Amino acid sequence: MTSAEPFTRVKIRVAAALFNGEEIALIHRTKDGQDQYTLPGGNVEPGEPIQRALARELDEELGLDLTDATGVPHLTWIQDAMITRPGSTPPRKLHLVFRVHIDKPTRARLRTVEHDDTAGAGHLVWSHYKDTDDKALFPPVPLAALATPTAPLDAAVALLPALDDTNYRWI
Repeated sequence: MTSAEPFTRVKIRVAAALFNGEEIALIHRTKDGQDQYTLPGGNVEPGEPIQRALARELDEELGLDLTDATGVPHLTWIQDAMITRPGSTPPRKLHLVFRVHIDKPTRARLRTVEHDDTAGAGHLVWSHYKDTDDKALFPPVPLAALATPTAPLDAAVALLPALDDTNYRWI
Protein backbone atom coordinates (compact mmCIF):
# COMPACT_ATOMS: atom_id res chain seq x y z
CA MET A 1 0.00 0.00 0.00
CA THR A 2 1.38 3.42 -0.93
CA SER A 3 1.03 6.57 1.11
CA ALA A 4 -1.67 9.03 0.13
CA GLU A 5 -0.79 12.11 -1.87
CA PRO A 6 -1.21 15.43 -0.11
CA PHE A 7 -4.73 16.89 -0.29
CA THR A 8 -6.38 13.83 -1.87
CA ARG A 9 -8.40 13.35 1.33
CA VAL A 10 -10.89 16.01 2.44
CA LYS A 11 -11.72 16.61 6.08
CA ILE A 12 -14.39 18.94 7.34
CA ARG A 13 -13.56 21.03 10.41
CA VAL A 14 -16.11 22.96 12.41
CA ALA A 15 -15.06 25.92 14.51
CA ALA A 16 -16.76 28.52 16.66
CA ALA A 17 -16.17 32.23 16.69
CA LEU A 18 -17.36 32.17 20.31
CA PHE A 19 -18.40 35.62 21.48
CA ASN A 20 -19.17 37.00 24.90
CA GLY A 21 -20.13 40.56 24.07
CA GLU A 22 -17.26 41.98 22.00
CA GLU A 23 -14.71 39.46 23.26
CA ILE A 24 -13.90 36.24 21.44
CA ALA A 25 -12.59 32.95 22.83
CA LEU A 26 -9.29 31.77 21.37
CA ILE A 27 -7.16 28.73 22.14
CA HIS A 28 -3.57 29.94 22.62
CA ARG A 29 -0.46 27.80 22.20
CA THR A 30 3.19 28.69 21.87
CA LYS A 31 5.16 26.65 19.37
CA ASP A 32 8.85 27.22 18.70
CA GLY A 33 8.59 30.53 20.55
CA GLN A 34 5.71 31.78 18.41
CA ASP A 35 2.17 32.43 19.56
CA GLN A 36 -0.60 30.64 17.72
CA TYR A 37 -4.34 31.06 18.21
CA THR A 38 -7.12 28.80 17.01
CA LEU A 39 -10.86 29.02 17.16
CA PRO A 40 -12.33 26.22 19.29
CA GLY A 41 -13.43 23.31 17.14
CA GLY A 42 -12.28 20.19 15.39
CA ASN A 43 -12.86 17.59 12.73
CA VAL A 44 -16.27 16.21 11.85
CA GLU A 45 -16.43 12.43 12.34
CA PRO A 46 -17.56 10.25 9.40
CA GLY A 47 -21.36 10.34 9.18
CA GLU A 48 -21.67 12.95 11.95
CA PRO A 49 -24.10 15.82 11.34
CA ILE A 50 -22.36 19.23 11.23
CA GLN A 51 -24.35 20.76 14.12
CA ARG A 52 -23.69 17.70 16.29
CA ALA A 53 -19.96 17.93 15.51
CA LEU A 54 -19.93 21.59 16.56
CA ALA A 55 -21.73 20.78 19.81
CA ARG A 56 -19.39 17.84 20.51
CA GLU A 57 -16.22 19.81 19.84
CA LEU A 58 -17.28 22.75 22.02
CA ASP A 59 -18.18 20.36 24.82
CA GLU A 60 -14.89 18.43 24.50
CA GLU A 61 -12.67 21.51 24.32
CA LEU A 62 -14.41 24.01 26.59
CA GLY A 63 -17.12 22.14 28.47
CA LEU A 64 -19.70 24.28 26.65
CA ASP A 65 -23.19 22.88 26.31
CA LEU A 66 -24.35 24.45 23.06
CA THR A 67 -27.88 24.73 24.46
CA ASP A 68 -26.43 27.42 26.77
CA ALA A 69 -25.69 29.66 23.77
CA THR A 70 -27.85 32.77 23.56
CA GLY A 71 -29.05 31.87 20.08
CA VAL A 72 -28.63 29.44 17.23
CA PRO A 73 -25.08 29.11 15.84
CA HIS A 74 -24.83 30.81 12.44
CA LEU A 75 -22.52 29.60 9.68
CA THR A 76 -20.45 32.70 8.96
CA TRP A 77 -17.38 31.66 6.98
CA ILE A 78 -16.26 28.80 4.77
CA GLN A 79 -12.60 28.36 3.94
CA ASP A 80 -10.83 25.75 1.84
CA ALA A 81 -7.33 24.94 3.08
CA MET A 82 -4.54 22.95 1.43
CA ILE A 83 -1.60 23.68 3.72
CA THR A 84 1.51 21.58 4.21
CA ARG A 85 1.95 20.77 7.90
CA PRO A 86 4.42 18.73 9.88
CA GLY A 87 3.41 15.12 10.44
CA SER A 88 1.40 12.77 8.28
CA THR A 89 0.18 13.42 4.75
CA PRO A 90 -1.90 16.58 5.02
CA PRO A 91 -5.56 16.43 4.14
CA ARG A 92 -7.42 19.21 2.43
CA LYS A 93 -9.62 20.86 5.07
CA LEU A 94 -12.89 22.61 4.59
CA HIS A 95 -13.38 24.94 7.57
CA LEU A 96 -16.97 25.79 8.56
CA VAL A 97 -16.88 28.65 11.06
CA PHE A 98 -20.00 29.40 13.08
CA ARG A 99 -20.70 32.47 15.21
CA VAL A 100 -21.84 31.45 18.67
CA HIS A 101 -22.79 33.86 21.46
CA ILE A 102 -22.76 33.16 25.19
CA ASP A 103 -23.54 35.20 28.30
CA LYS A 104 -21.22 36.00 31.21
CA PRO A 105 -22.42 33.16 33.53
CA THR A 106 -21.84 30.60 30.75
CA ARG A 107 -18.38 32.07 30.06
CA ALA A 108 -17.49 31.72 33.74
CA ARG A 109 -18.18 27.95 33.58
CA LEU A 110 -15.90 27.22 30.61
CA ARG A 111 -12.72 25.21 31.01
CA THR A 112 -9.58 27.28 30.65
CA VAL A 113 -7.26 24.57 29.30
CA GLU A 114 -7.87 22.54 26.15
CA HIS A 115 -5.90 19.31 25.65
CA ASP A 116 -5.05 18.12 22.15
CA ASP A 117 -3.33 14.78 21.53
CA THR A 118 -1.02 16.22 18.87
CA ALA A 119 -0.72 19.93 19.71
CA GLY A 120 -0.55 19.66 23.50
CA ALA A 121 -2.28 21.92 26.00
CA GLY A 122 -3.82 25.16 24.85
CA HIS A 123 -5.11 27.92 27.08
CA LEU A 124 -8.42 29.68 26.65
CA VAL A 125 -7.88 33.42 26.27
CA TRP A 126 -10.35 36.17 25.55
CA SER A 127 -9.57 39.04 23.21
CA HIS A 128 -11.55 41.92 21.79
CA TYR A 129 -12.53 40.67 18.36
CA LYS A 130 -11.08 43.80 16.67
CA ASP A 131 -7.65 42.91 18.14
CA THR A 132 -7.33 39.63 16.24
CA ASP A 133 -5.80 41.03 13.04
CA ASP A 134 -2.31 40.99 14.56
CA LYS A 135 -2.58 37.42 15.89
CA ALA A 136 -1.52 34.22 14.13
CA LEU A 137 -5.09 32.90 13.95
CA PHE A 138 -6.17 29.61 12.41
CA PRO A 139 -8.27 29.50 10.43
CA PRO A 140 -7.46 33.12 9.56
CA VAL A 141 -11.03 34.41 9.41
CA PRO A 142 -11.57 38.20 9.20
CA LEU A 143 -13.02 38.72 12.68
CA ALA A 144 -11.93 42.35 12.87
CA ALA A 145 -13.84 43.12 9.66
CA LEU A 146 -17.16 42.51 11.44
CA ALA A 147 -18.92 45.79 12.24
CA THR A 148 -20.21 44.14 15.43
CA PRO A 149 -20.16 40.55 16.71
CA THR A 150 -23.76 40.12 15.52
CA ALA A 151 -23.55 42.04 12.23
CA PRO A 152 -24.94 40.18 9.23
CA LEU A 153 -22.59 39.44 6.36
CA ASP A 154 -23.20 39.50 2.66
CA ALA A 155 -23.34 35.89 1.45
CA ALA A 156 -20.46 36.60 -0.96
CA VAL A 157 -18.20 37.44 2.01
CA ALA A 158 -18.82 34.06 3.63
CA LEU A 159 -16.63 32.18 1.15
CA LEU A 160 -13.11 33.23 2.07
CA PRO A 161 -10.11 33.00 -0.25
CA ALA A 162 -8.54 29.54 -0.28
CA LEU A 163 -5.43 28.89 1.80
CA ASP A 164 -2.32 27.19 0.48
CA ASP A 165 1.42 27.29 1.03
CA THR A 166 1.75 30.53 -0.96
CA ASN A 167 -0.49 32.60 1.33
CA TYR A 168 -0.32 30.88 4.73
CA ARG A 169 2.54 29.37 6.72
CA TRP A 170 1.79 26.77 9.35
CA ILE A 171 3.58 27.53 12.62
